[in-house]
Amino acid sequence: MKILHYIPSIDRTSGGVGAYMQLLTVELGKLVELHVVTHCEANPLELENCTIHYIPKNNNPFSTLGKSEFIRLLNDIHPDVFHSNCCWLPMSARAAMWAKDAGYKVVYTPHGMLEPWIMRRHYWTKKLPALLLYQKRSLAMADVIHATAESERANILKLGWNENVAVIPNCVQVDKIVMKDSWARHKEILFLSRVHVKKGIDFLIEAVARLKEQLHGYTVNIAGEGEEDYINELKQLAHKLGVADMINFVGGVYGERKWELFHRADLFVLPTHSENFGIVVAEALASGVPVITTKGTPWQELEGVPAGKCGWWTEIGTDATVSALQDFLKCSDGCLEAMGRNGRRLIEDKYSSKKVAADMVELYRKVKG
Repeated sequence: MKILHYIPSIDRTSGGVGAYMQLLTVELGKLVELHVVTHCEANPLELENCTIHYIPKNNNPFSTLGKSEFIRLLNDIHPDVFHSNCCWLPMSARAAMWAKDAGYKVVYTPHGMLEPWIMRRHYWTKKLPALLLYQKRSLAMADVIHATAESERANILKLGWNENVAVIPNCVQVDKIVMKDSWARHKEILFLSRVHVKKGIDFLIEAVARLKEQLHGYTVNIAGEGEEDYINELKQLAHKLGVADMINFVGGVYGERKWELFHRADLFVLPTHSENFGIVVAEALASGVPVITTKGTPWQELEGVPAGKCGWWTEIGTDATVSALQDFLKCSDGCLEAMGRNGRRLIEDKYSSKKVAADMVELYRKVKG
């Protein structure tokens, strides 16, 4: 079977969507002939077991030339299934429509970009025009919409555009993630993701300020790339609240440096407004690190069924983050180890890249018919 994915970017700054593709290709490319079409970037991630086709970043998805060049590539590859990734960027939607109009089967993955919090942001100025121009039609005509969690599926179905929604979670290459071997406290708390307003980092900084005495001696590492203006806003907030000396803005981290931060962390915190999955949560759990994240994510399994408690799944906001941090501070090293091992077991059982790739192939087979 031959599969062609379109993804807007595999640059290292592309966040969870780029990481998703990097992880998926490792095992999926062993099961199918896998092609990925994307745009030229300065620092592309390395993708294994697939053929990458680069198109110019300024390729106009509304031009006749842009369409004809893409259709030529599509017909040269002639996939059994075309799989488009992401919403709100015109090329993702237009490519799906072109493929469908050309007679190809289409799977569309929104990657959480249809979640209510995302939909509300800039609705009148950005979302509604996009829906009217291209986005709604492209989703409606897809043979299957792929969601990464039941909560995302439910939100997509509420929109009423397409009833064919399949759930396959994101994955991690768990066999290549080394679990930490000690849960003795380093007094380090880690946030690692794109530094963006959606991620709720302000809640974490405010919670640390309210627990300043209890967290004496702790460092909170904020790791990830983001817009300089927003990072400066967060630094000013930390300074204003008197915790600038506790908050360490690490910047983007990759390779071994990322795993070093996970292994040193006593706790991972993602206080986000909205995530369709949250690969960094899975990476933290695979590393043996207990996690605090919010009900803006689908990680209710942190609370303990079936693998056992491996963290805290909270309401969104500062108060809930404070409460979870207080619970964390009461934990013994043995308690943290038990949660860490539970988290690793959860990822091994449910979110390994081999299992997810096999599930994706089964979806493609059903779509192909």
